[in-house]
Amino acid sequence: MPGIFDLDRRDVISGAATGLALAGTAASPAMDAPPTDTKPSVSSQPAPELGDEETTADILVETLIAWGATHAFGIVGDGINSIVEALRKRSDRIRYVGVRHEEAAAFMASGFAKHTGRLGVCVGTTGPGAIHLLNGLYDAAFDGAPVVAFTGLTFHDLTGVRYQQSVDTVRLMQGVALYNEAVSGPEHAVIVGNRACRAAFGDRGVAHLAVSKDVQVVKRSADRRSMRNPGARTSSSWTVPLAPAPEDQIRAAAEVLNSGRRIAILAGQGALHAREEVTQLADVLGAPVAKSLLGKAVLADESPLTTGGIGDLGTAPSSWAMKNCDTVLILGSTMPWEEYYPRPGQARGIQIDLKADRVGLRYPVEVGLVADVKASLRAMLPLLRRNGDRSFLIEAQQRMSDWNGMLKKIETDRCAPLRPQMVVRALSDLLADDAIISLDCGANTHFAARCLRLRENQRLTGTGMLASMAPGLPFAIAAQLAWPKRQPVAVVGDGGFAMLMAELSTAVAQGLPVKIILLKNNSLAEVMFEQREIGNPEFGCGLAPIDFVSFAKACGADAFRCVTPDEIKPAIRAALDSRKPALVEAVVDAEEKPTKPEQLKA
Repeated sequence: MPGIFDLDRRDVISGAATGLALAGTAASPAMDAPPTDTKPSVSSQPAPELGDEETTADILVETLIAWGATHAFGIVGDGINSIVEALRKRSDRIRYVGVRHEEAAAFMASGFAKHTGRLGVCVGTTGPGAIHLLNGLYDAAFDGAPVVAFTGLTFHDLTGVRYQQSVDTVRLMQGVALYNEAVSGPEHAVIVGNRACRAAFGDRGVAHLAVSKDVQVVKRSADRRSMRNPGARTSSSWTVPLAPAPEDQIRAAAEVLNSGRRIAILAGQGALHAREEVTQLADVLGAPVAKSLLGKAVLADESPLTTGGIGDLGTAPSSWAMKNCDTVLILGSTMPWEEYYPRPGQARGIQIDLKADRVGLRYPVEVGLVADVKASLRAMLPLLRRNGDRSFLIEAQQRMSDWNGMLKKIETDRCAPLRPQMVVRALSDLLADDAIISLDCGANTHFAARCLRLRENQRLTGTGMLASMAPGLPFAIAAQLAWPKRQPVAVVGDGGFAMLMAELSTAVAQGLPVKIILLKNNSLAEVMFEQREIGNPEFGCGLAPIDFVSFAKACGADAFRCVTPDEIKPAIRAALDSRKPALVEAVVDAEEKPTKPEQLKA
């Protein structure tokens, strides 16, 4: 995964979320030369040096920097003015990105973490600002992205008396945050700031710290520790465990795989850092690899070992492989659609995941390994025998060839209104080899999941388990900030884009040349078809048309429109070549149904 693991000293960990279920290595003293007879194997874990004049806000921001945070997303407000000032004073080390809506700030923090594996940060002011963060934070929580959120609280001695904006932010975040505390002062901030970052990385999710307005400005010199606090400190560095499963479990899993003949692999985001190992494994076992949406980049789509996506967004060959296998290996995935797994009792199951509660969650596996996917596969490969019967893989490959042939007919169907598949395939052909793609949620996700052919160095993320509308553009903005020299592209629908489209002005203001491919059908098409499918009359799905080209130009971006097949590639090419943020409005057929894989027909 070029770029993600080539991190500098400030990138304290890598890959904890690329993920989202994957882990990386910390840049810490623990990674120095190996121990000798005279050198101990345990190294110190330093914390930042803090002066007496530093405030609670200063300490919290310094802690973020120590943990490798490079960007913080949010909107200023009186409830976080001191935190914003602490960010301003350190703008040479951490970049504050002002947005138009706090929901977008949280999505950007989540997207940053997903695209890079590094710490995502967002800030929201007291009351409504904090409330607005919730949707993006739930996206991070559901997909295991390491995010720290700071929110304001009203004055510490005016809580509980219905003071203006006096929302109990800690209670507000209880359902989304795996670490959730109100900071009482500078000395407390020294301890809990590190704990929040450690929790976000270690438990793969959201950590939240709420700070009263007046507490933010308290200096260490004015703080008084309790009688039981001698000056407690916590570490600001951490090494991610990358251990394989125990040897006996590895052997048990290998025995099951060696006894299988029709073996299928399901690879998710937890296997993103294990491409080489997954490739070797699939080849040895003669096993087709189905990929979850967030695991789409595990193998390039041109690989002869993959049957593409799985689930409602997937391919018929992946469904066939799961329904006809005698053994299934699940790698870092909790793909939610249970009807796309083998039937219980049909296949012997093995699963590898860093989270114990994920093992056996979707399928009753026989061997469950709570460990790192990459390390476990490395340990397992020498124990595996090459499967001489390649018939299962060969049939999967033939079915995949037929599937791609059917898709090609759809993607080259020159009709008007445009078929969205044609637009997405044209984009796929024109993308840079290292493009970073961000997906929104809706009918557009179906077309993008199937018709984007990811190449080896391209990457993709989206909203996975939450399946929220609106994050496509915020994710793309985060991708551009994280990887300034790479090409960030968002694939969105008009419904999701309109929710947070003001962030296009954020991209313009920040000088971020993100690209947006907008499939416009003036409807919430996925819900429209869902209503029809259950026999309900279509209701509430129509959208008042918006001239997105004019809107984009009003924001200062470039914009293009395509209505006919001959206009598609010129419009996309012009947008990709632009040095500014650019949008393509593709007017597509509202009657193009986002089908399940078995229902798709040319």
